[in-house]
Amino acid sequence: MVGLVGGSTARAEHVVANAGGETEYVRRLHRHAPAEHQCTSTLVKHIKAPVHLVWELVRSFDQPQRYKPFVRNCVVRGDQLEVGSVRDVNVKTGLPATTSTERLEQLDDDLHILGVKFVGGDHRLQNYSSIITVHPESIDGRPGTLVIESFVVDVPDGNTKDETCYFVEAVIKCNLKSLAEVSEQLAVEPPTSPIDQ
Repeated sequence: MVGLVGGSTARAEHVVANAGGETEYVRRLHRHAPAEHQCTSTLVKHIKAPVHLVWELVRSFDQPQRYKPFVRNCVVRGDQLEVGSVRDVNVKTGLPATTSTERLEQLDDDLHILGVKFVGGDHRLQNYSSIITVHPESIDGRPGTLVIESFVVDVPDGNTKDETCYFVEAVIKCNLKSLAEVSEQLAVEPPTSPIDQ
């Protein structure tokens, strides 16, 4: 299930009543200061897979195509994967974009925080910045993961805040759905072992 926690548009300003810890995580870790010409929103996804499996996928700044269905491929500039690293992403057809240049703004393996900012490319998402956090939780008595993703972005000329948020939320929902599918598949696969020779 993907749900909205909050946002700057009228339809997204509520906080999920039973969110519990979600609201606290958003307050502490998902700080965006949108300007008048920007929109922001926060989405959540509960995944039936342990946090370490989900985080391994989320933190792969150099391989977003592992779970993001709209990414064709990605090349990271330079040898190191660290805050400040830049990646060039090629987008699959179906979106109003072909490329995106993105900078790693936050990477915290202890708190499970990844922050990315779009710094160029052929798309309309100017000044797009997102934060995704991953938190352990119990789902049906088993290890699960709460994923929270928030963003802020300029509203393009000719569009409303609602239209812009709706579009970005739709892409994020697809990404989170795919993240859940890939993570949950990894959780049920038996571990591989080296072949005895």
